[in-house]
This record gives sequence, structure tokens and C-alpha cells, in this order.
Amino acid sequence: MIKSLCALILLLSFNLFANNPFPNVLQLAPNQSSPSANLNAVKWMAGHWRGEAFGGITEEVWSAPLGGSMMGAFKLVVDNQISFYEIETISELNGSLIFQLKHFAKDLKGWEEKDDTIDFPLVKVTPNKVYFNGLTLERVNNDEINIYVVIEDDGIKTEQKFNYKKVK
Repeated sequence: MIKSLCALILLLSFNLFANNPFPNVLQLAPNQSSPSANLNAVKWMAGHWRGEAFGGITEEVWSAPLGGSMMGAFKLVVDNQISFYEIETISELNGSLIFQLKHFAKDLKGWEEKDDTIDFPLVKVTPNKVYFNGLTLERVNNDEINIYVVIEDDGIKTEQKFNYKKVK
């Protein structure tokens, strides 16, 4: 009996890992709705943040909540040249939150179609992490944050970590 129970627990833990190969990112289950939340859950994102990723310097600047949203801008600089930009928002929508973004080349030509955005609905809020569908915001402390996002390239999905320090 104990061996059977241990085997079942081991099988379930392998199954859970197989269903979520990205340890810092959550996904909404089919037919799961986003939980109730407002911008108080993410207001700590406001500020100017800088880090390193993709072989260069990354920077995000986030406004404080106003009008039911926060506005962010991202840029990647590699070899002292702009690689690309993102315009981002976190908005209150239907009693919950949604993280949306659009990518732009260095000449500001959009990657997505004119009216398309990449949308990350809210999955879960904890005191120091806000999980969107495929993207997580983590407050390490008042001067450091991590952003985890699942990125697909040539059909291969990986979890990318962006570590940022507050620019003072």
C-alpha cells in the first residue's frame, strides 16, 4: 500500500512538472477566469529599471497607476545600438488585470499587426509576485525586480529571466 502511494505521488509530481516546465511562470487552465485584482497589486513596478539580457542592456520605465492603467516602455541596447522597443500596459479590465504589449523595431515599425497586441491575462497574485498567463512580475525588494516570460523561438519555448535594478 505504501509503495503504491509513493509511486502515485511520484507519478503525479512528474506529471505536474511535465505540464509546467517553466518554474516561475503560470498558465491559465482551460476555462479558468482571471481572479479579481486592481493596480494596487502591481504599483511597486512604477519606476526606472535597468538590467542585462539577450547580450545587451535592458531598460524598463513604468508610470504610476493613473486612469485604470500603468504604462511601460522597454528597450534592448546591444553594442550601443537599439535592438527593439516594447510599449507595455497593465490595465484594470473586468475587475481583474491584463498585461499587454506591442514590439517595435528600432525605426518604430511595429512587429505585430496594427490592431494586434500580445495579451497576458492575470492568473494569480501573491504578496511579491503577480502571475500573468506566461509572464510573471516579481518584487525582490524595493530596488530589484525580476520579470519571467515564456518566449517561443523557432517552435521552442524557453523561460527568460530579466533581472532589473532600480535606476536612482
